[in-house]
Amino acid sequence: MQLQSIKTSVITVQDHGIRPILDIALHEFHDGDILAVSSKIVALCEGRAVPLEAASKAKLVVQEADLYLPTTVSRYAVYLTIKGSALMPWAGIDESNSDGHHVLWPSDPQQTANDIRAYLCQRFLLRRAGVIITDSRPLPLRWGVTGFSVAHSGFAALHDYRGTPDLFGRPLRMTQANIADALAAAAVLVMGEGNEQTPLVRLSDLPFVMFQERDPSPEELVDLAVSLDDDLYGPLLTAVDWQHGGEQAGTG
Repeated sequence: MQLQSIKTSVITVQDHGIRPILDIALHEFHDGDILAVSSKIVALCEGRAVPLEAASKAKLVVQEADLYLPTTVSRYAVYLTIKGSALMPWAGIDESNSDGHHVLWPSDPQQTANDIRAYLCQRFLLRRAGVIITDSRPLPLRWGVTGFSVAHSGFAALHDYRGTPDLFGRPLRMTQANIADALAAAAVLVMGEGNEQTPLVRLSDLPFVMFQERDPSPEELVDLAVSLDDDLYGPLLTAVDWQHGGEQAGTG
């Protein structure tokens, strides 16, 4: 696997589209490549940013989260949230590299991933092109943040080992490799978290990726998400009193 970080101009809320950025910054892209795109630049291009003085972060978290826990349960006074089937603090809202704004998540990251894949196929005359919209989050029992896939398109996100034998012929019962998250983690590592100014990464030489000449189906997207009750960590996740965010805020 090869990863190439791609430098862009400084992207702010004054930018109004991801394609002009890709037109300038992305000089080559080949059949079987995957483009990782930071969710932050997608959000900025969509105007999904609120000046720091215009709204409190707490109010935005309750507005943006699917589920949240109040800051009183955290020794660090952090909102713990679930958004888009992902566990993270602050509903993904961030102020770093944002020029005085709270940056929210993109409005529809899956549609953005699909649109960028179509753009890449058209511009570079390709059949197999992959896209990952990335973000980063801390993992339980680990310091530091790790990249993960917010949305993907053009390849199978999961590799299912269930029913196949291990080295000694023992059938695997539960193992599925999350290809999208693993690639996102590698890409975010290369992007950096500071002032690197490289919110794009081109991934190539990916023989383990099963490309699809289409967007992921609704069924495939459903299969990626796990309910709280079905999650392996369900005993922990269901033992707390989650509050509903978004349109349901204050009703649950």
